[in-house]
Amino acid sequence: MRLFSFVLAALLLAPVHAQSDGDHLAYMDVFELEYAADPQIAPDGQTVVYVRTAMDVMTDRPTRQLWTVMADGSAHRPLVTEGEPSRPRWSPDGTRLMYTATDSDGQRQLMVRWIDTGQTVAITDVMRSPGNAVWSPDGMHIAFTAFVPSAAEPLATLPSAPAGAEWAEPARVITNLNYRSDGRGFLPTGSTHLFVVPAEGGTARQISTGDFSHGAPAWHGTDAVVFSANRDPDYERKPGQSEVYHLTLDGTLTALTDRFGPDANPTPSPDGQYIAYTGYDDTYRGYQVTQLYVMNADGTGSRSLTPDLDRDANSPMWSADGRSLFFQYDDEGHTRLARITLDGDIEQIANDVGGLSLGRPYGGGSFSASDAGVLAFTMTSPEHPADVAVVTPGQTPKRLTTLNADLLGAKPLGAAEEFWYESSHDGQRVQGWIVTPPDFDPSKQYPLILEIHGGPFANYGWRFSMEVQLFAAAGYVVLYTNPRGSTSYGAEFGNAIHHVYPQYDYDDLMSGVDAVLERGFVDPERLYVTGGSGGGVLTAWTIGNTDRFRAAVVAKPVINWASFVLTSDIQAFTSQYWFPSMPWEDYEHYWQRSPLRLVGNVSTPTMLLTGESDWRTPMTESEQYYNALQLRGIPSALVRIPNAGHGIAARPSNLMAKVGYILAWFDKYDAER
Repeated sequence: MRLFSFVLAALLLAPVHAQSDGDHLAYMDVFELEYAADPQIAPDGQTVVYVRTAMDVMTDRPTRQLWTVMADGSAHRPLVTEGEPSRPRWSPDGTRLMYTATDSDGQRQLMVRWIDTGQTVAITDVMRSPGNAVWSPDGMHIAFTAFVPSAAEPLATLPSAPAGAEWAEPARVITNLNYRSDGRGFLPTGSTHLFVVPAEGGTARQISTGDFSHGAPAWHGTDAVVFSANRDPDYERKPGQSEVYHLTLDGTLTALTDRFGPDANPTPSPDGQYIAYTGYDDTYRGYQVTQLYVMNADGTGSRSLTPDLDRDANSPMWSADGRSLFFQYDDEGHTRLARITLDGDIEQIANDVGGLSLGRPYGGGSFSASDAGVLAFTMTSPEHPADVAVVTPGQTPKRLTTLNADLLGAKPLGAAEEFWYESSHDGQRVQGWIVTPPDFDPSKQYPLILEIHGGPFANYGWRFSMEVQLFAAAGYVVLYTNPRGSTSYGAEFGNAIHHVYPQYDYDDLMSGVDAVLERGFVDPERLYVTGGSGGGVLTAWTIGNTDRFRAAVVAKPVINWASFVLTSDIQAFTSQYWFPSMPWEDYEHYWQRSPLRLVGNVSTPTMLLTGESDWRTPMTESEQYYNALQLRGIPSALVRIPNAGHGIAARPSNLMAKVGYILAWFDKYDAER
């Protein structure tokens, strides 16, 4: 830890290209970033409450407050500043606000605040954090989820230590498949259940049963909820299966769907006649397009509203009149907000939803709709993370906040440009983005960083990225693209890597580099490549196939698919959906797709960078590759980020460290040219 801290401090002080220019973005600016999340508009459409997230330089963690802003942009002010509040939700009549916050004992509780007086009360007193809380339509009750631990039967009965004795910690006995999770570590034994509590406070009552975990509830009338759950007896080995259930408050459970595939996000219409939900018929493909469905309240008459959209429909929400639904979806690197009628007619409402991923330009974002027909959503662009915006269908969205104007408005940013090019493999059109350094001069030549996204079923796009901006501030042109396998281009494009990943996506990436080189402002002798997770896979695959890059940083990769499938926390999913069989049944298929197979070809100086608590792509993957490179005598380094999971940049200092180590490695070999 002392070595890590020392090297980090050195990186923060060292000049790196344009990082030495005080007018440009620098590492410590990470702590100045803010973003808006979870904007909730009041039923009357006049006020938006949202979670304002900033970075605390003393605790090195994000810190949250609830703020409000009027729909016309006025009266922007704090509402709740203590207890790290989150997930605000208006009561149906708009007179109260529910949210979760930490009490004086350090436990998360459900809170209710009366808007007119500011009086606030904790309505739960639970030992496990409540989640997914929703008001009943009459505002009388609140349903929520909470984890309920269970005691495992001891495998062996052993003597207890004498009083005062200091024995070793007891053994941890594991008998289930899913026993640890990235970001959480070893999982406690138990299940997530549904609870109901009076909106004025009282005893929370558990209404679900069984050794299964239950998803977020949605009220169906005032005496029942609907939710999604995987209640299959073999649920651990069937991760892609779930159904929509109806549960009365007296405990009567009814399955409303019954198909092979995930059914999720059930949302009853205002009159209770219909239930909207998302899902698809599972065909065990790596990428399957999520459709938006509507069925009768009893589960009959299910039909897809989006059979021709060929994009993933997410976060459905009914309009107040029950005649249409709002939803969001990713399309060609943009997250869009739309409305769809029960006849399937789609109306675009807003683009550029997102901005919650500060590190890299991934999709995301959220929205809410008022009874008055006004929607609030998180708005982003390459120039800023998420701000609050509102829109009325048919009108132009209005941005209400500029949370980073003090920082990003005072420093020049890298300019982003969208472009399309053809892959050398088969002429497939591929979308990409070029970010040039501040004060860019097209008559000069710059070094290039190819930054590859993870997933692999994910997408980059027209969104803010602090990592990309810091690379640009350091004098690099940055290229990021959506090679085949990326989402937001439909089922065929996404499944072009089904059981052949990595392969032709590599050609897409190299064609993108070639397309930028044709513009003349990138030095072909100063090419660098990096990527994380699935991008780490492709980075390692790239340097196993070409020596055109002067240096590479392989972040949190999969190096050996067989060892990954048997050590990752998503083993049941990846082994069934990403491969045609298990490793012991067809090891050669796993080996042919493993970057480790190509390590004998590598001549590129390579850094590995992974969190020591990563259980998604465990540290053992990076160690295999590093040791292989060392045995071959290839210049290499292994950077281990203590106490960091797969999301290395979750803490501000780790985001700085990630960028700092990448730039230090590239600068080292750029200086040697």
